[in-house]
Amino acid sequence: MKMEEKMTFTVTDDEGKNIECEALFTFESDETGKNYIVYTDNTTDEEGNTKVYASIYNPNEENTSLQPIETDKEWKLIETILSELQTETAKETKQEGENE
Repeated sequence: MKMEEKMTFTVTDDEGKNIECEALFTFESDETGKNYIVYTDNTTDEEGNTKVYASIYNPNEENTSLQPIETDKEWKLIETILSELQTETAKETKQEGENE
């Protein structure tokens, strides 16, 4: 089992409340030339699924601000990566279960 250090950061919502978030992963798209961060505030929806968010960010800024993703093309890119990661994680979990 791999233990990885969690990357956490704080965002301020529209009401001025600070919310602790955990970065799930970051990536740079060659297609758009932008950097993206996918993260969660560890809350769940009505079905019990963990809420996940994505934003554009600049990794070279010290106090970076998260920018909204505005195009369907960018959302499709993120959805594809999330889907691939879910499939990969499911395979790893199945393999770990078989090795025990």
